[in-house]
Amino acid sequence: MKKLFTLFLLAVSFTALAAPADLPMAPPPQLAAKAWLLLDMQSGQSLVEHNADRRIEPASLTKLMSAYLTFSALRQGRIKLTDTVPVSEKAWQAEGSRMFIEPNKPVIVADLLRGMIVQSGNDATIALAEAVGGSESGFVSMMNKEAQRLGMSNTHFVNATGLPDPQLYTTARDLARLAAAIVRDFPDYYPLYSIKEYTYNGITQANRNRLLWTDPTVDGMKTGHTQNAGYCLIASSHRGPRRLLSVVLGADSDSARAMESQRLLNYGFQFFDSVRLYAKNQTVANLKVWKGTSNTIKTGFTRDIYLSLPRGQAKDIKATMTTRQPLLAPLVAGQQVGTVTLTLNNKPLAQYPLLALESVGVANMFGRAWDSLRLLFK
Repeated sequence: MKKLFTLFLLAVSFTALAAPADLPMAPPPQLAAKAWLLLDMQSGQSLVEHNADRRIEPASLTKLMSAYLTFSALRQGRIKLTDTVPVSEKAWQAEGSRMFIEPNKPVIVADLLRGMIVQSGNDATIALAEAVGGSESGFVSMMNKEAQRLGMSNTHFVNATGLPDPQLYTTARDLARLAAAIVRDFPDYYPLYSIKEYTYNGITQANRNRLLWTDPTVDGMKTGHTQNAGYCLIASSHRGPRRLLSVVLGADSDSARAMESQRLLNYGFQFFDSVRLYAKNQTVANLKVWKGTSNTIKTGFTRDIYLSLPRGQAKDIKATMTTRQPLLAPLVAGQQVGTVTLTLNNKPLAQYPLLALESVGVANMFGRAWDSLRLLFK
């Protein structure tokens, strides 16, 4: 069963109300893969998905979390791009794909990042894990804590690289959440995922993301492959104001994962619109306030509100607002004061919390007495 047009929660929560299949739209592509999901970054919605909550082995997609923690350490100043990292015996002897670092040749963090992201080097990943977490096991503990913080409830890490392990698992939905967090939280480091090749120690290796060569709108993100996981690819495409993230897991070949990812991205851009319904801090309504230093309060949303819809359906959206009455001071900016419900063809789509855009304090005693009389004789 494919689940169309379901909400994918990111930083701000809102509630899906409609049965997604009720909306008229073009049929989704049938992909040759075990699981997939297409995420619209503007709205935070999953446009189409299949087996999105099925636990799978992430292979080198694990390195997305290793990168997220490394980017966090850089932002916090715990490490620097120019820091020299000693190469441990464990990093040097890492199995699988490698950057070819050597114990007698220290390497800086900037090079290790490219070795992990572009070359998918397990040796580079372990070296970074040891630099950030003290040891790979310490780093893995950080990975699992960060996964929980990001809401990746169906994910468990046991190593920093993605090497096979029965206890290593995640889902397409969790991986989409993680990839979106990298794009959103680390715009300065995200361009590393667009590098097509990197040379270290005299060895040039190409980025395995084929879409970087075939689709100029794709600017990241990561591939993965093991025998159990199959061929996996998370791809990010930016066309005009929109960015879509495709997650394709368990394809049969390198070429298949690229082709299926391209089909998924094209489908989302061709058949869906992302509509900005309200601008950040736009006043949606001025509501009456009782016993406050002001008689009214501006309400709206503290971020741009987007909704993804099948193309051509945006004109039929209707919004209704319910508010908490009476609104009594004090009220604090950011406090929920009501709800905005969106419907399409009389079918509920989503609910958003309506927020106070300013604070209103409590009026003096005379003001409170006057408001009490107004309430009494209202």
